[in-house]
Amino acid sequence: MLTLTESAQKAVDRFIQGAEEPLQGLRISVTGGGCSGMQYAMALEAEAKADDAIVECGPVKVFIDAQSAPMLDGVIVDFLDGLEGSGFKFENPNATNSCGCGSSFSC
Repeated sequence: MLTLTESAQKAVDRFIQGAEEPLQGLRISVTGGGCSGMQYAMALEAEAKADDAIVECGPVKVFIDAQSAPMLDGVIVDFLDGLEGSGFKFENPNATNSCGCGSSFSC
């Protein structure tokens, strides 16, 4: 299924621990849009939905809806922190094309 690198796990765990409300995990989904046709969406969630797949990556639970699951199979999510800024990077073996910004793709 999907993998979070150690750097991504630490970043997400830090965001969850620092939240004002109790949170159980990170939702990663694929939605229409972006310059290549599909884009990634991420949100911290209080709980999983009934039909979610739950992937445990270290201390982080990742919630994935059934529609997004096939497009996220084999994806590696990393968190980069450098001079040019910080953010999440997706490496998707299912993508046939991706844009220069790295936040959208096509299959």
